[in-house]
Amino acid sequence: MTRCRLYLITPPVLPPDFEDAFARALGAGDVACVQLRLKGADDATILRAAEALMPLALDKEAAFLINDRPDLVLRCGADGAHVGQSDMPYAQARALLGPDRIVGVTCHDSRHLAMEAGEAGADYVAFGAFYPTATKDAPTQAAPELLEWWAQLMEVPCVAIGGITPDNAEPLVRAGADFLAVSAGVWAHPEGPAAAVRAFDALFDRVAEG
Repeated sequence: MTRCRLYLITPPVLPPDFEDAFARALGAGDVACVQLRLKGADDATILRAAEALMPLALDKEAAFLINDRPDLVLRCGADGAHVGQSDMPYAQARALLGPDRIVGVTCHDSRHLAMEAGEAGADYVAFGAFYPTATKDAPTQAAPELLEWWAQLMEVPCVAIGGITPDNAEPLVRAGADFLAVSAGVWAHPEGPAAAVRAFDALFDRVAEG
């Protein structure tokens, strides 16, 4: 089994000391990707956050993505964008960003949407929500069997999202998730973000080793 990896999503609003917590989390283990997700923030706020956080991510070889805003990816030099079903369509985002930047697509619990995105060339598809989450209003609930189906059928990586913590993540990893997208499960962890990243790392290693 390919080792699952952590896909870290920023909190909806960044606290004043967030850079320190972000750096500690990145330094605590393997983080494949960071998504800057500031819903409702203006362009200047998003770009300032990207300017502060992107160098920290790139220093740890984590890809840096912007949620919903492929146009801002070009302005700040990020690695790519994540688009939802109500955001810029995948084809438009790909045309804007070109073939070399990452474009991932939210597919909720839909096999049809995932197949469309995968066949169109998306770099990954994201399924969820797998567990209740207060981070965002999740319109659908997905089951681990969806990850198993995708892993058996497609080479395009899949991301599991929604209410994931170190305590409830194992069924998703064993079902075939390539990445776990986590926000509150890291930032609100009772022992701190770095401890959460270490816990995910240990889980990924244990499952990969069989």
